[in-house]
Amino acid sequence: MHIRFCGADRTVTGSSHLIILDDGFKILLDCGLFQGKQAYVDENNQRFAFSPKEIDVLILSHAHIDHAGRIPKLVKEGFRGPVFCTSATLDLSRVMLLDSAHIQTRDSEFHNKRRKKRGLDELPQLYGPNDVEAALKLFQTVNFEEWFHIRNDVSFLFRDNGHILGSASITLKIQSKGKETVIGFTGDIGRPNRPILKDPLPMPSCDYLISESTYGARLHEKFPEDMESFWKIVDETCFWRKGKLLIPSFSVGRTQEIVFMLDQMSKVKQFDHIPVFVDSPLSVNATDIYRRHPECYDDEIKRYLQSDPNPFGFNNLTYISEVEQSKQLNFDPRPCIIISASGMAEAGRIVHHISNHIEDDRCTILFVGYCGEGTLGQRIRSGQNPVKVFGEEKQVKAKVAIMDSFSAHGDQKEMIDFLNPLDKNRLKKTFLVHGDYESQFIFREKLMEYGFRNIEIPEYGNEFAL
Repeated sequence: MHIRFCGADRTVTGSSHLIILDDGFKILLDCGLFQGKQAYVDENNQRFAFSPKEIDVLILSHAHIDHAGRIPKLVKEGFRGPVFCTSATLDLSRVMLLDSAHIQTRDSEFHNKRRKKRGLDELPQLYGPNDVEAALKLFQTVNFEEWFHIRNDVSFLFRDNGHILGSASITLKIQSKGKETVIGFTGDIGRPNRPILKDPLPMPSCDYLISESTYGARLHEKFPEDMESFWKIVDETCFWRKGKLLIPSFSVGRTQEIVFMLDQMSKVKQFDHIPVFVDSPLSVNATDIYRRHPECYDDEIKRYLQSDPNPFGFNNLTYISEVEQSKQLNFDPRPCIIISASGMAEAGRIVHHISNHIEDDRCTILFVGYCGEGTLGQRIRSGQNPVKVFGEEKQVKAKVAIMDSFSAHGDQKEMIDFLNPLDKNRLKKTFLVHGDYESQFIFREKLMEYGFRNIEIPEYGNEFAL
């Protein structure tokens, strides 16, 4: 039995890990899109580290595009097996993959024009809406906490890991030559004591572990502090400077958490005259899906629902889908809050809002999560000035604020708390994925302090015998 690492290796996007059984049966864990620097994205998204036609089954941890975003391309290139996921993951994947297909179409035209000017060959579009529809026909839902048999000698378990709606860790049991091997994949580890979703549940013990490590070198703020920190930014921007607060936010998870926080704040703070806009069709659709899956809610929001049946809506909140409405926000002189995708400010309507307001010193751009290397969000976060937006240099005069405490990824301590219950005597090897190498190196050292041994940090394409 072998495992081949095909994405999110010493980086945080493109999650994809291939399990190859002794008889050649191939199980793919996730099939995500690479994001970041354009040349890096072009190179990695156009090719797979395996033949799609040879993959027998895909098990999907959750719907984020860096974990699910290349499934339509996989199908386009010949994959015909089932895609197993939870019910909420299927609902989110339906809207997220269609949104991604439209982005692929638009970005393909834009980037190929630039490649042509530089004398480079055009690249084929990764996939379109028809490829998404073909892929969705292969999705099959599996409940949490039910061992599902792929075949007689292979079964897997989804367990809620609290990252986003429907997200799961994956535990595989494989029988071979009278011996059972258990492989665990954390997916993206969520955070305890956060709004909306249940706390992450520890995984069953395993022989081999694949673990994310995004925030392996960092600790987040706690929720009470980030509520006050968030209000301070709103107050300074909208009340004192009379500016706009722009929040690049992932449409799934992050947006709903920010809206829920604002919903709570609306009951104790006076900001009825400050309009709040969620400007993203995907965010609108994703919020509707959140409303349809209360089985994923934690006890806190269930109690909150008894007094407020709509935790994702309040008087001065407007959800925007139409393009013209979005454009009008750039000419609206009122102080306001605009929450818009994408979270890394690499695509979507938020890029237009940043372009129109980055040189306005009354405004604030608030980053509430990780931004990949080479993205517009990362360049602004890191203090680059000026920055290019749509090919035009812009002076960064708006205030830049960062609140990584909103992250849906567990920090170093939260990940260790999640992993620590595993039987370390049984665990033969741990593979760290989905993290920058510096963070992974620090996280490996910390894990060893807690008794973990034989920790690998694989590179893209590395293959290990289990």
